[in-house]
Amino acid sequence: MGSNATTLFPVLEDEVEFSAIRAQGAGGQNVNKVSSAVHLRYAIPSSSLPEDIKARLLALNDQRISSEGVVVIKAQTSRSQDFNRQDALRRLQALVDSVSRLPKVRKATRPTRGSQLRRLDGKSSRAQVKQQRARVGHAD
Repeated sequence: MGSNATTLFPVLEDEVEFSAIRAQGAGGQNVNKVSSAVHLRYAIPSSSLPEDIKARLLALNDQRISSEGVVVIKAQTSRSQDFNRQDALRRLQALVDSVSRLPKVRKATRPTRGSQLRRLDGKSSRAQVKQQRARVGHAD
């Protein structure tokens, strides 16, 4: 797999299991006779990834990750099995990269006095507009 500058923890190809399957959907005679689609299987618990990355991957609510912690990716966009293998590896690496960087912790801030006053001014002006729409009472 090509080296990428943003990849912190590369997936090792010898930990990935590929199996060739027949692609689904339209495609004419080629679909029925050529096993060009690829199933990629990657066992997270037995991988060489750091423990914190494994934990974050297993905590993901992703339908591609089974309850046993096996990532299953199906690639069938190309008629070439090699391209489908590369696509599946690229998608697995993108999944690992998505959890490799911790999201920034949000620091709670308070609204400024000016923003509070602007908000209240807007509310009171809207209230006035609505008040003017009200039916005027008739004094008899």
